[in-house]
Amino acid sequence: MPQTISRRSFIQKTSLAAVGASAMMNRRVYGANERIRVGVIGVANRGGQLIDAVAPHQDAEIVALCDVHGVAFERWREKFPGIAEYGDYRKMLERDDIDAVIIATPDHWHALQTVDACEAGKDVFVEKPLSLTIHEGRRMIEAAKRTNRIVQVGLQRRASKMYAELAEIVQSGIIGKVTVAHCYRVSNMAPDGIGRSLPSEPPEDLDWDMFIGPQEMRPYQDNITPYNFRWWKAYSSQIANWGVHYFDLIRWMLDERAPRTVSAHGGRYALDDDRTIPDTMQATFELPSGCLLVFGQYEASGSTPFPRPAEIELRGTEGTLYSRGSRYEIVPERGGQFQSREPRMEPVEKNVDDGDVTVAIMRDFFDCVKSRSAPLSDVVEGHHSTVFAHLANIALETRSYIEWDADAERITNNDAANKLLHYEYRPPWRLG
Repeated sequence: MPQTISRRSFIQKTSLAAVGASAMMNRRVYGANERIRVGVIGVANRGGQLIDAVAPHQDAEIVALCDVHGVAFERWREKFPGIAEYGDYRKMLERDDIDAVIIATPDHWHALQTVDACEAGKDVFVEKPLSLTIHEGRRMIEAAKRTNRIVQVGLQRRASKMYAELAEIVQSGIIGKVTVAHCYRVSNMAPDGIGRSLPSEPPEDLDWDMFIGPQEMRPYQDNITPYNFRWWKAYSSQIANWGVHYFDLIRWMLDERAPRTVSAHGGRYALDDDRTIPDTMQATFELPSGCLLVFGQYEASGSTPFPRPAEIELRGTEGTLYSRGSRYEIVPERGGQFQSREPRMEPVEKNVDDGDVTVAIMRDFFDCVKSRSAPLSDVVEGHHSTVFAHLANIALETRSYIEWDADAERITNNDAANKLLHYEYRPPWRLG
C-alpha cells in the first residue's frame, strides 16, 4: 500500500486509542434524567429495526448515523432532521459526546467496528452473528475486557421470558435426559434464489471499497448488497445468520458451552444462482453432556420438518419439547421396546407473552451501560453460540469430521482446518 495510506491508518488507530484512554479516565456517571447518546453504524434493514427499538426508551437518543450507502440515510432524514451522517465509522468514533454505538453492518465488519468502538471508549450493541471467524470473536472478547466496555450481542431471544422458563424446565429434568435437539431454517428459494448478475459499476452513492473492507477486493454486483451478502461466504452465511439464534437457545436450555465434535453435509443441489454457500445443509454437533444438536438449512423446500409448528425440538426421555415464538408444547413420552406404554408426564401447552424481545434486549443494553453489569447476551455468550456456526462451515468447507478443543479454541484432528479459524485482512485493515 502507498505510504500515505499506511500513515493515515496509523494516525486513525492512534486517534481511536487516545479517545479510548480519555474515555476510560473520564467514565460518565449518568444522572437520573440524562440520556445515553447513541451512534448507529449500518442503518438499512436490521439497523433500521434497531433504530426503531431505541425509540421506546426515553433515556437514550440517537445522535449520529453511519452507512457506506447514501440511500440508506433517506428514510431517517425526516425522523432525525439535521442528524450527523457519516460514511466512515471511524469518524463517528472520534466524537467524545457519543456514549454507545449500535453495529448492524454485514458480518465481516462486526469485529473491526466492535474492537475500534471499545478502544474509543464506546459501549457496543453488535448484531448477530458476533463475528465472521472464531479468531475475531476471541479478539472482540479481549477488547471488551481490556477496555472495560459493555458489549451486548443482538441475540434478542435472551430477553425472552418463555426461554428463561424453558431453561429452568429443561435443566430441572422435567422432560428427562435430552439426547437430541433439532432446529432448522426453511425457505423455498427455488428456482432462482438470489439470481445471477454480472459485475458492474457500483452506484454513485455506494462506497464499494468501504463495503468490502477487510475482505479481498472484488467487482461490485447488485445481488451482493444491500441484503444479499447473506448468501456470500466472504461476508456471511445462513447458518450464522439464522442458526446462531437456535444454537444460543439450545445452549441456554441445556447449559452447554461448546460442541465436542462437528460434521456437516450439503451443497448447491437445486438453485442456479450466484450464491457461494449451500442451498441445502445439515450440521450435527455432539455436545459434551451426551446430546446431538442437529441444524438444517433447507432453502429449496419450505415445509416444516417437525410434526408440530416449531423452530426447536428437544427430545427427552420423559417428554419432547417444541417451541416457537411465544408458545411451547411438551408431548409426553411413552415407553418403547420392553417398557411401559403409559405416558411419562402430563402434556403441557403454554403461551407466554414476551412482547417485543428486540425492544427488551435494547432495554437491557441501556440498563447495563448505566450499571456496568453484564448484559443478558454479552460478548462471551455471543461468541460461544457463534462458534457453532463457524465450525459447521469449516467442517463443510474441508469435508471433514472436526474434533474441537473449546478451551484452546483449536481443531485437534485437522491442522488444515485450523487455517479457516481466521483469514488475512486486506491492507490497511487490521484487527487491534
